[in-house]
Amino acid sequence: MIRILLVEDHAMVRAGLRALLERAEDIKIIGEASNGQEAIEMSLALKPDMLVMDIMMPRLNGIQAAEQLRALKLPASILLLSMYSDEGLIHQAMHSGVKGFVLKTSVSEELLQAIHAVARGETFLSKSVSSIVMDRVTRPRAMQTDNPLDSLSPREKEIMQLIAEEHTSGEIGRILVISEKTVEKHRANLMDKLHVRNLAGLVRLAIKYGLIDKDL
Repeated sequence: MIRILLVEDHAMVRAGLRALLERAEDIKIIGEASNGQEAIEMSLALKPDMLVMDIMMPRLNGIQAAEQLRALKLPASILLLSMYSDEGLIHQAMHSGVKGFVLKTSVSEELLQAIHAVARGETFLSKSVSSIVMDRVTRPRAMQTDNPLDSLSPREKEIMQLIAEEHTSGEIGRILVISEKTVEKHRANLMDKLHVRNLAGLVRLAIKYGLIDKDL
């Protein structure tokens, strides 16, 4: 039996995913979470075999959650779901240690296949994602685009996402249980590291490199 924690911020989408997965006799949904922070807390408590997790979520997105779960050395495999096949987003996801990347447009055809492949210890990518990954691998290094967010710590990425979601420094401090002064210091460090002059610049980078949903 494959014990799965389902992580998706939209309740209706989560219900649809649950209905799809419950068709399989060897899959059991042991819990549901609506953001990356809940996913980490529930993973520690429930010890799932696998997380099926959306990338674009509030508070802590799927890639950040995957990075933190890897740092905690939890054994669960992670399969990410995304509406987008941006090269930078895929690169970040694979770099975070996930074992699968499925486009939401292909969920009905590929999700069960992906779960079983990952459960066997394999890596699974949607067909269109595979071609993007291969193109990046075979492309000359000089033609590849670096992601400036790779230089940020997990905490800095977390704060940058919350800033881009329009939380105030006071709200961010309460969410992360840190002082408003500490938040302001992180904000200044982010702007310095990323060479932007204002919050609009931070938000543009957060959208460009997949910290928040581009349609928000």
